[in-house]
Amino acid sequence: MSSKDEKNLTQVTDQIAKMDEPRRSTMQRVHDVIMTVAPTLKPRIWYGMPAYAMSASTPALITLRNDERLNLAITEKAPFRAAGGADGQLMPAAWYFETVDNATEKRIAEIVRSVVD
Repeated sequence: MSSKDEKNLTQVTDQIAKMDEPRRSTMQRVHDVIMTVAPTLKPRIWYGMPAYAMSASTPALITLRNDERLNLAITEKAPFRAAGGADGQLMPAAWYFETVDNATEKRIAEIVRSVVD
């Protein structure tokens, strides 16, 4: 890992560590899922939030927000994959959550894989 990647990772983990519980543990779990499922993604701070990109110099593909609700989002820089079915050409792009159970963790892993595969 390059020194820039290490610095960026430290900034992300420091930002998560500053969150109040129980959000800190929840966001750490989501961060761990992202890093396990897509180890090639590089964490960094993007527009003030933890984000994950293909490299330190490319736009973020996935972001984590800590607002009124916790949010996992796919940015407009990710490959477009229409939902199909009743949603037609719409692309799901954001998911809100309060906690992460095993089923939610599995769905987050699927979402992340859809961005990097």
